[in-house]
Amino acid sequence: MRLLHLTGSAVDPLLDDVSRLYARGCLDAIRAGGAQHDHVVAHVSPGGAWRFPASLDDAALAAAPALTFAEAVAHLADLDVDAALPQMFCRPGMTTYRGLLDLLGVPWVGNAPEVMALGADKPRASAVVAAAGVAVPASQVVRPGDPLLLDLPVVVKPADADNSLGVTLVREPAAYDDAVRSACEHSDRAVVETYVELGREVRCGVVEVGDVLVCLPLEEYAVDAATKPVRDHDDKLRRDDSGDLGLVAKDAAHAWIVPVDDPLTALVHEAALRAYDALGCRHHGLFDFRVDPAGTPFFLEASLYCSFAPTSVVVVMAEAAGIPLAALLQASLAHVVPEPVPVPDLER
Repeated sequence: MRLLHLTGSAVDPLLDDVSRLYARGCLDAIRAGGAQHDHVVAHVSPGGAWRFPASLDDAALAAAPALTFAEAVAHLADLDVDAALPQMFCRPGMTTYRGLLDLLGVPWVGNAPEVMALGADKPRASAVVAAAGVAVPASQVVRPGDPLLLDLPVVVKPADADNSLGVTLVREPAAYDDAVRSACEHSDRAVVETYVELGREVRCGVVEVGDVLVCLPLEEYAVDAATKPVRDHDDKLRRDDSGDLGLVAKDAAHAWIVPVDDPLTALVHEAALRAYDALGCRHHGLFDFRVDPAGTPFFLEASLYCSFAPTSVVVVMAEAAGIPLAALLQASLAHVVPEPVPVPDLER
């Protein structure tokens, strides 16, 4: 099978780096697993130039000729790929570039562009999920200068940015305006949510295996009411001294898999399935929940992509459920290329 890995970002250098980080992990893992696929990499650089490098390191990207959009579309049409794995995390990458694959007749794994757009818009996603009967924090959408209508404390965050950029916990009225301005550095709007007093914070993945929705084991994050009441950008991504981007919270001190017999698991699984259906997901979905001291899970946001890298949260959860990365990828590809890709027989 010839697989296209669609990577990069035309609009955001950070998300370009994130895309390359995960896509490299995906490529390395698939090749190490022995799958006999022919891999093609398409990379979109900030500014919009396309390249088709042999790999995703800096030297290979620099050596690959830069193509215009028209040249890239013609090249994609000639590649005769069987399926694509979209690995772009910016808004155009999640929507416009997935739509391009549809126009070219390339089957691809993941959620539809309109679902990605809905999931990325936090207040709209929360409203849709709330209508399905899932608890969500009270919220309002604001811009700089708008008054606060909720009781403190509140969490202020961009309406449609990822990786916890611009997130602030506000306990005092004097801090509210600065928090909104900080959030609006990453979006044209901010969403203000009632702070859910800390019990626990977890994520739940849902994947489709054949015609069955499988809820994966929860991943829990290290938060503390006094020292780390909310997770911020430093808990997600960090650059080392050489400038290379890396993932944070991938060790047992920061994140861990919740035992499936934990009473919280069933509650979150039910809420995640409601969110998955309400948002119109396909193939996979990932949902964040804040659990209050009484044990009620509150939906925070959706992350509706999976990179198929070993460090991808959905992959980590699937491995904990006994579904190896290769089988998860195979199950996903079976939805879009049904004839040559049988559904793996996985224990549920």
